[in-house]
Amino acid sequence: MNSGQSTTSLLASYDVFLFSLWHVSLTIFSKEYFSFLVFTDMCTMIYIICGFWMCCIQYSHCILRAPDHMHDYTPPNTCSTPSECLPLSQWNETMECGSELAVDTMKKELKSRSILADCSTRMRSIVSFYFCYLLCLCLGIACVVFVSIWNSQWRGGFAWDGSALQFNWHPVLMVTGLVVLYGNGAVLYRIPLTWGQNKLPWKLLHAGVMLLALLCSILGLCAVFDFHHTNSTPNLYSLHSWIGICTTALFTTQWVMGLAGFLLPWSPMSFRKLLKPAHVWMGGCILILSIVSCISGINEKLFFALKGTTNGTMPYGNLPPEALVANSLGVLIVAFGLVVLKILSNQKWQRPEPQSEDLGYSPLLQDDS
Repeated sequence: MNSGQSTTSLLASYDVFLFSLWHVSLTIFSKEYFSFLVFTDMCTMIYIICGFWMCCIQYSHCILRAPDHMHDYTPPNTCSTPSECLPLSQWNETMECGSELAVDTMKKELKSRSILADCSTRMRSIVSFYFCYLLCLCLGIACVVFVSIWNSQWRGGFAWDGSALQFNWHPVLMVTGLVVLYGNGAVLYRIPLTWGQNKLPWKLLHAGVMLLALLCSILGLCAVFDFHHTNSTPNLYSLHSWIGICTTALFTTQWVMGLAGFLLPWSPMSFRKLLKPAHVWMGGCILILSIVSCISGINEKLFFALKGTTNGTMPYGNLPPEALVANSLGVLIVAFGLVVLKILSNQKWQRPEPQSEDLGYSPLLQDDS
C-alpha cells in the first residue's frame, strides 16, 4: 500500500466512524428506518474489522520482503563443538583462519536474524496497537449508544423548547464531544498508517475532529444553560458544573493555542518547542477531567431523577433498570478513557520523528521521546 492509499484508507475510516455515530443516533431516535440503520451500522463494524485485518497483513509483509541472503546459510544440524553452536565464536575463528567467504556468510546470517527479530517485535507492537484501537472505537460507539438510549427511553426523548427534554441533549452532546470525539482525535497520530507521510493533512484532521468535539461540548452547555434559564434554576452551583465548565474552558484554550502554535506557518519555532510539552500534558489532563465531569454528572442526574417518593420512580438505592444503564454508561466511559490513555502513554506507539522534515509540522499529541 502506497502513501496515497494509506492516507485515503485512514481518512475513510474516520469518515465511517463519524458516519456510524450519526447512524447510531438515528437508529435510536427513528423508528421508521430502524432495520436499515442497524444494517448500516453492522456494515460499518465489518469495515472497521476488515481494515484492522488488512493493516496486520500489510505490516506482516516486512518478513516476506527480507533479503534473499536470509536463506543462504543453513546452520549445522548437530553441534559437535561449542564454536558450531555459537555464531560469534565461529565468526571469530573463521576470521583468524582468513576465510573471507565464511566471514561474509556469518555476517549475512547475523544480519538476517536481526531483521527477523526486528520484524517480529514490530509486528507484535502493531497488532497490539490495532487491537487497542479497535477496542477504543467499539467503546466509543457503545458510550454514544448507551447515553442516547438512557435519555430517549427513560428521560422522554429530545427537544429544544426549554423543557426537561432539552436538558437531555446535555449528556448526549457532552459524552459524544468531550469524551468520544476528543479521545479518538487524541490517538490519531498513534495510528501507524499516518507515519512516514506529510503531517499537514493529519494535523488538519486532528484539528477538525477536535473542533467538532469542542462544538458538541459548547452546544451541550447551551442546552443546559437555556434549560436552567427557562426554569429559573441557578447555574454553576454543583461540583459537577464547576469541573465541566473548567474542562470546556481548558479545551477551548488548548484548541486555540494548538491552532496558533502548530498550524499557523508564521508562528516562531521557539514558541512551538515551548508549547509542545504543555500541549501534550494538557491534552491528557483534559481527557481525565472530561471523564470525571461525565461520571459526576451521571451520578448527580440519577440522584435527582430517581427519588422514588416524589416523582413516581423507583429509588436509586433499589438499582432500577435506568440506574443499571446509566451506571453501565459510566463504566464504559472509564474503560474508554483507560484505553485512550494506554495508547497515548505507550512510547512504542509514538509517531517516529523524521530527521529532515520541517518541525513546523510535528504531531500535536506526541512526546519528544
